[in-house]
Amino acid sequence: MRARILAVPLLIASSLLAASCGGGSSDDPIDQVMKKPRYTSANSQWSMVVMDATTGETLIALRPDALSFTGSVRKLYSVGSALNTIGADHRFETPVYRNGTLDASGKLTGDLILKASGDLTFGGRQKPDGTIDFTDFDHNEARAFDGAILTPEDPLTAVNQLAQQVRAAGITSVSGDVIVDDRLFDAFRVPNGNVLISPILINENVIDVTLAPTGIGQPGALDWRPRTSAMTMQGTTLTTAANSEADIVTSGDALDAGPLSCLATPGCHGTISGAASLASAAKIPLGYTSPLVGNALYVSNLRVEDPPSFARTAFIDALTRAGVTVSAPAVQPNDRGRLPSSQSYSGATQVANFTSLPYSEIAKLILKVSLNTGANLSLMYHGLTQGAHTVDAALVAERHYLTGTLGIDGAGFDFPTNGSGSPDSRASARTTANLLTVMSRLPIYPVYREALSILGVDGSLAAIGKDVVGKEHIRVKSGATVTNGQMVAMNMAGYMDAKSGRRLAYAVFVNNAGPVQALTDTLEVFDDEATILGIVYARY
Repeated sequence: MRARILAVPLLIASSLLAASCGGGSSDDPIDQVMKKPRYTSANSQWSMVVMDATTGETLIALRPDALSFTGSVRKLYSVGSALNTIGADHRFETPVYRNGTLDASGKLTGDLILKASGDLTFGGRQKPDGTIDFTDFDHNEARAFDGAILTPEDPLTAVNQLAQQVRAAGITSVSGDVIVDDRLFDAFRVPNGNVLISPILINENVIDVTLAPTGIGQPGALDWRPRTSAMTMQGTTLTTAANSEADIVTSGDALDAGPLSCLATPGCHGTISGAASLASAAKIPLGYTSPLVGNALYVSNLRVEDPPSFARTAFIDALTRAGVTVSAPAVQPNDRGRLPSSQSYSGATQVANFTSLPYSEIAKLILKVSLNTGANLSLMYHGLTQGAHTVDAALVAERHYLTGTLGIDGAGFDFPTNGSGSPDSRASARTTANLLTVMSRLPIYPVYREALSILGVDGSLAAIGKDVVGKEHIRVKSGATVTNGQMVAMNMAGYMDAKSGRRLAYAVFVNNAGPVQALTDTLEVFDDEATILGIVYARY
């Protein structure tokens, strides 16, 4: 059940803010933003703390200890804990082992095992210069954004490299099975969207579906990635006249459903169609432009509901391309029951290994684009250092670390179910600013700070606060929770180097920001918060 936030009269809150800013005037520009009709009519609850991160001095305190829904600001806690415990330079190693005998002809009598490491991107975003690739409109949010900008890297990079290494190790055929060992931690579902968090990921466990117009009256150019034998896309598409309405729905298990649950069954398919039915044609106009994203390509996605089986198929396909034959069918459920003891793996039987980018790059991806899957994996990364193999145990370990090692007030946060934020994570503005202040004094601070979006420049906030003076000095993690057409939480927290040169840590939260009638409503609230940050930048 969602916890209820006790409302504080806006007049009292405004007076506190004016006092904290060093004056009693209701003309304070921050106060004016918070008293816009949108917020007064919704009885919105604002909380705000600004601290000098060097001295710990509190410069602004408005309802500082009220527990507010965090949205994705919660990621500051999960990623920060992981950065401190596994380290910025940590790289995830995904090995492949043979479990059987290899003869002189290259025949493996037994199984080939890919041991999952929890690598979020698994090579899929790795640029030639060793950094991670991302766009301002991430493919994981294609359904929410009604579009996305895809990165160009091949999501099958890791399995292709592993397959080539297997072949180079002298294996030409596998008489047994190919198995994914996903026992690193127990998979779990995040309440926000019910997304499955798994130790094995291909393309972050989504299938990107794209459609582009061709010629009027002709089918559109339908594509999807990654291309594996696990699934295909079906449906009729049609290019219509310029300026006509687009009518496109990407479906998995049902009309306009995101999950795809049939991936371990031969003949699995997703469907592209119109909104009327799965049998209707998807229509894309000539000169199509994605409404929010602005590119000339329709992009949606389908969620992979059986990551181990999907990764198994992708790996078998890659082995086939590398010249290794596998007797087992490529499409069938991953057979965990055939796995040996976790302690039985040895260097003598390792035949391949894929090494990830450093976690510093992965943390940048998670925080820049607010990647829920990555934040939940980060919760598990930290938990695994404490022997936690379930999400519940990882949450306990995280709380112990935050309150014990970092000294964060346990009364100031409540994270009951997940590491990404929505729908039920809560924290106070003071506790969040304190976390940021503590992190700013640790060796990991430069990496942590650089992982945050630059206001009005990149990541999920590239389009927010573009006119704010000093925006390039403001680092932000934003968070939004929209439920039943209401803005439950619209928040920002992070660092700024103020105009005076002071390093500030801040948290600006607004809960119950009113109804959402269009995407512009959420953008307006974030722009208001960006305006407040600009005022703070100039004032301090």
